[in-house]
Amino acid sequence: MENTVPSAATDSALPLAGITILDLTRLLPGPMATLHLADMGATVIKIEDKGAGDYARTMSHVKHEVSQLFIAVNRGKQSMRLDLKNADDKASFLALVEAADVVVESFRPGVMDRLGLGWEVLKARNPKLVMCAITGYGQTGPLAQAAGHDINYIAYAGMLAQTADDEGRPVLPNLQVGDLLGGAQTAVQGILAALLAVKMGGPGRFVDVAMTDAVFAHNLMPLLALNHAGRSAPPARDFLTGGVPCYGVYRCSDGRYMAVGALELKFWESCCELLQRPDLKAKHWSLGQAIGGEDAMAVRAELDAIFSTRSQSEWTAMFKSADCCVTPVLTTEEAIAHPHFSGRAMTVKMIHSTEGECLLPAPAVKFSD
Repeated sequence: MENTVPSAATDSALPLAGITILDLTRLLPGPMATLHLADMGATVIKIEDKGAGDYARTMSHVKHEVSQLFIAVNRGKQSMRLDLKNADDKASFLALVEAADVVVESFRPGVMDRLGLGWEVLKARNPKLVMCAITGYGQTGPLAQAAGHDINYIAYAGMLAQTADDEGRPVLPNLQVGDLLGGAQTAVQGILAALLAVKMGGPGRFVDVAMTDAVFAHNLMPLLALNHAGRSAPPARDFLTGGVPCYGVYRCSDGRYMAVGALELKFWESCCELLQRPDLKAKHWSLGQAIGGEDAMAVRAELDAIFSTRSQSEWTAMFKSADCCVTPVLTTEEAIAHPHFSGRAMTVKMIHSTEGECLLPAPAVKFSD
């Protein structure tokens, strides 16, 4: 075995130290889940086939041989190649299973069974094993065998329809909510819960993660609007998508943007004072302003006009000391250089054997005794 990429987390006192995870996943959701677990101290063995391996190796941005995506989500893992259709390699995998704590896979339902490596086989080898299957639509249901990607999962779950511009055209976020929240984070949640149950004396468990289900379960705001009004809000008109002027994005004179998050009345009042518009203080949802209504849209238009009079840097300076949740919309480069992220050491530099220096996000969870 070899290390895929150097690790950013090497502390043997991390909470998952001693946990061994066999990672059969590809692309983004599964590898991101096991990266989180590796960052918490687990030993992750990434197992790829003997052919092309993980498709992410050559996906998106490739300087020389390996993609930036593959490097980012597979740092700190050990790597090995096995052909699970080969009897000897299958035996090697089963030997690893006997000593492992977790197996994570992301094949379509039934593939592991056809390989002779399904849940019944693995738990017979290791009754304390946790097995997590990450799929788009789960192990059961009418879409179980359907192919999909992040765009499909968020489309089915009703989220993409809400992430739209004023004309109702869905806008693709560059944060893969289905893959990262629906797949990676939900898998981590399920795996940790199952591991805890095992450590408390319970049996091993099978964890079924359907990315579409997880997005649906977290898509709360449209459901709340449905319960309240009998229908979901039109695009860009819900509580957190533009339906209240105290929570929105406004264009500055230089084409940059400011993010106004003055949801609470006290923040909105402070914001109006700084904007020299005290007359707008009463124009707030908590004082009866209808979400997405005519008054809300009129105030939003007024804020559009106000913010267009100064540059982002000017507004940033004005709001710097104000306690009202108004901040600049930064680029990735600006975020990296910002004192918050640099001060909390949220990036690490790695040297890859073929790609050279790579800047990667550091673990977001910090542990201390």
